Amino acid sequence: QVQLVESGRGLVQPGESLRLSCAASVSILTIYRMGWYRHAPGKQRELVATITTGGSTNYADSMKGRFTISRDNAKNTVYLQMNSLKPEDTAVYYCNGERGLIGYWGQGTQVTVSS
Repeated sequence: QVQLVESGRGLVQPGESLRLSCAASVSILTIYRMGWYRHAPGKQRELVATITTGGSTNYADSMKGRFTISRDNAKNTVYLQMNSLKPEDTAVYYCNGERGLIGYWGQGTQVTVSS
């Protein structure tokens, strides 16, 4: 069983930055791919970014250049650095981990971008 706990929720103004963290209950070296997804009101959940144990990253087109995903294996934590935030980035952000054939989800953390 893998537990993922997100932190870093917040209310920020357009153009500001925010960093989300996702702490895993196991070594993230055993989790092949970890990522962030988001769910905005009235929309489907969408991919934000993923990172593999080898460090390969993948981003949704709308996040490229603004968001950066990274991992700290020693802390069993994955981060999402979000810069130049826009109101349309407002959503609940979920951490995801793929271990074997099983996907695990965190409880989600709210990010609100508003002036």
